[in-house]
Amino acid sequence: MQGALQAIRAQGNVLKCAVLQHMRIMNPAMLPTAFSRFESTSAQLEEHGFESTTISDVLKAKGKGADGSWLWCTTDDTVYDAVKAMTQHNVGALVVVKPEADKAIAGIITERDYLRKIIVQGRSSKSTKVGDIMTEENKLITVTPDTKVLQAMQLMTDNRVRHIPVIDDKGMIGMVSIGDVVRAVVTEHREELDRLNAFIHGGY
Repeated sequence: MQGALQAIRAQGNVLKCAVLQHMRIMNPAMLPTAFSRFESTSAQLEEHGFESTTISDVLKAKGKGADGSWLWCTTDDTVYDAVKAMTQHNVGALVVVKPEADKAIAGIITERDYLRKIIVQGRSSKSTKVGDIMTEENKLITVTPDTKVLQAMQLMTDNRVRHIPVIDDKGMIGMVSIGDVVRAVVTEHREELDRLNAFIHGGY
């Protein structure tokens, strides 16, 4: 994961170097104009938002169902029911909430929790409560809608997690996976490549 993150960042630098290299083979008399144009383009790229895709953008791209309405279970649910819900919705984690009316976040349960704490230990998923095996709230890694996707990827890499709940001032609004984040980063860098190609060929 760390290598992938470094590769993605390096790709952006390689593209910028390609633009500068292209300028070096131009007519020297055109360099002042070219560099002026490059500075203008760089400002436009910044305005476009290079590496500025946010978690909010990721949730919007996921479309209906990304609001987290089915992404949770309670501490009192059985692990069996939680895993069944993951399977039905094709997700790898559920946010765990307290059974009280306010449904305050208590933690998260993932496929990894199920494998390590139920299967490997030979426990029964039908008699074990989610609250007994979940990752508790004080160890929970979260992001906000304004978090940049590269920051989210770095958090996932550093903490070795594949799912991160999205929290705002009103509570949980969704969940993003490492797959969601990687797709967003790749899409953004593809758009960056298209803009740099347009610059090289006079599109700006």
